[in-house]
Amino acid sequence: REVSFVYCNFNKFLKNNPETMRSWIRVLEEVPNSILCLLENPSEGVANLRKFVGEEVAAAKAKANTAEVDNNYSDSDVDARIHFIPWEMNPFDHQQRSHSLCNVMLDSHPYNGHTTAQDALYAGVPVVTRSDGDDMSSRVSTSANVVLGLEELNAYKGVEEYEDIAIRLGTDEVWFASIRERLIETCLRMDPMHPYWDVPRYVENFQTGLKIIWDGFIRGEKMDHVHVLEIDHDVADVRRTTQIELAAKENKRKEHVKRKRLMSDGEL
Repeated sequence: REVSFVYCNFNKFLKNNPETMRSWIRVLEEVPNSILCLLENPSEGVANLRKFVGEEVAAAKAKANTAEVDNNYSDSDVDARIHFIPWEMNPFDHQQRSHSLCNVMLDSHPYNGHTTAQDALYAGVPVVTRSDGDDMSSRVSTSANVVLGLEELNAYKGVEEYEDIAIRLGTDEVWFASIRERLIETCLRMDPMHPYWDVPRYVENFQTGLKIIWDGFIRGEKMDHVHVLEIDHDVADVRRTTQIELAAKENKRKEHVKRKRLMSDGEL
């Protein structure tokens, strides 16, 4: 059967809860021939997760068969559409997998993806996230989407809106293409670089914020929210620093490719 859409989540299992897993099952049911790829992290948890999915689908089928509810579970094959992939030690291979495999990343709740979410975004993979949490760990991706101009991927109303956004991305090709194009544009923008990806700019502003906090502490001021207003700076210096960082990353990537080729040829 041809796969229509690929949802992914590469976080540790411990970042999710039963409600999140149930929402993923419902998304798969509403997007025919879609699949969900999860990371075997840890591999010992795969059997438990398989058991949970099987029990949830079986219970939903029973309700559908007794006409207690109207859903799509009567002929459900959702358990066969959830796939587990092994941990990838090399970060370059992991990032390539994000880019080549995933259409959309379904974020974890109540503990968001942090590094994995950034990997997905930089690979041009939109991240759908719940934005109804109260603590920092549940709102990381919400902040990312706001800065990237993709706030429509934030489910402020909770799990049902989260599912609706994910389902629409998997069924509305035009909307999905527009979201992905806007995300990729932020990654490629260079003059000036998009603020989300401009690390030197972030570092400078972060340092300014720390100094504001320290100066206030020395003066004995009560702690409050810190607002950093950017000051004029030498854009050429920032751009030059960024170009050096990008060149270093590219050289590292080329070295990795060369090493893999030599290993496959038996020269290493």
